[in-house]
Amino acid sequence: MSTEQVLNIFKETGALLEGHFLLTSGLHSPKYFQCAKVLQYPEYAELLCRQISRHFYTSEVELVISPAVGGIIVGYEVARQLEARNIFAERESGVMKLRRGFEIKQGERVLVCEDVVTTGGSVFEVIELVKNAGGKLIGVGCIVDRSGGKIDFGTRFSAVIRLEVPYFKPEECPLCKEGVELVKPGSRGIY
Repeated sequence: MSTEQVLNIFKETGALLEGHFLLTSGLHSPKYFQCAKVLQYPEYAELLCRQISRHFYTSEVELVISPAVGGIIVGYEVARQLEARNIFAERESGVMKLRRGFEIKQGERVLVCEDVVTTGGSVFEVIELVKNAGGKLIGVGCIVDRSGGKIDFGTRFSAVIRLEVPYFKPEECPLCKEGVELVKPGSRGIY
């Protein structure tokens, strides 16, 4: 799929927001990708996740793990397509953990999936969980890489689209200086 085709899906579903947003990383941005609005449509989830699955099809992935909440549907659909097991990690007291009886088996071949990556913070935390459990990290896949390919996870990294979307430290944000209202969307905000 081309970047334009993917962006059209985001626009069609109202998932590409413009304004002044507080990202999970604490950074500010004039654009926000609300993947949940795209992934509510199974046909789009299947289509977008197929792009990730194709990249890792020959990698003998045994387990797909995602950070909650945004990556859960992506991880599930990629796992379904790769015929792999699927789990997710979630925060407890601010720390990413495996809960609900989930486990990573020693030597298990693991793919980490996420919806949107900006700084990669949540993905790095999940990668640490995989390594600490003795899993074998195969790669990272996501739908949107907002860094334009600048993040190095130390493994194969596949994104359906790569864009360089501006983001700012709060103290350097031009939108703050203009007085534009800051919105915190996503799983921990109002959207």
